[in-house]
Amino acid sequence: METLATIAQLRTWRNARLGSVGFVPTMGALHEGHASLVRRSATENVDTVVSIFVNPTQFGPTEDLDKYPRTLQADLDLCRAAGASAVFTPDKLMMYPPGFATWVTVDRLTNKLCGKSRPDHFRGVTTVVTKLFNLVQPARAYFGQKDAQQALVLTRMAQELDMPLQVITCPIVREHDGLAMSSRNRYLSDADRQRAVALTQALQAIQAAFHGGQRDVVSLRQTGLAVLAPRVDRVDYLEILSAHDLAEIGRVESRALCAVAAFVGTTRLIDNVILEG
Repeated sequence: METLATIAQLRTWRNARLGSVGFVPTMGALHEGHASLVRRSATENVDTVVSIFVNPTQFGPTEDLDKYPRTLQADLDLCRAAGASAVFTPDKLMMYPPGFATWVTVDRLTNKLCGKSRPDHFRGVTTVVTKLFNLVQPARAYFGQKDAQQALVLTRMAQELDMPLQVITCPIVREHDGLAMSSRNRYLSDADRQRAVALTQALQAIQAAFHGGQRDVVSLRQTGLAVLAPRVDRVDYLEILSAHDLAEIGRVESRALCAVAAFVGTTRLIDNVILEG
């Protein structure tokens, strides 16, 4: 496995590849969820590139950019074990040189859920991912379903900008008690870690009500909030929307995304399930 620290090194490496290249963009602090993406890419492509870059433009002014965990050596070890061919580790000046003024935006999908409370977040995501897609030139790019809105936004971006690649969304990987794996889980104290599973349990309660025949969105949300609200410090959102375009719905008549974001202590966590069948 090669570690590529500059754009020039990445381009040299990429120009020497003859087969398909898979790509897993990350911000580091990797865990088994990321490893599952790398392993899938390694089975579906000749080579796999992982990027590790804590992207400053997707953080708000009061968010956790400065304390976001940086664990490069452990990340490189995980990538190597999972089958990555190369890891790209650019710095901020490389990705955003002085005077940088070009942004990629996706309308409508980005003004709901996380986009409502983090208004500039997705502009940062779509811009940096576009730059990375241009550099890596992958045949396939892999993202986790935990960030369901992000995966939907990036899929739409790639389709509408005619990018010659496939965006693949992979299943959520969970801890033994069901908590979705996240780099931010390491912020949690032992007591907060026990409370954090409330996100999963709220989604499970909604799923149980859905499979019991409940289709009304207001009732389903109330079922989830009854489990979630008493155990977290603040609910950012608990929404049930069309899984296709995040449109608001009154009843679940087709595939729907049930998504939650909540603060446990000072840590903001997200999770989701698909309601269908």
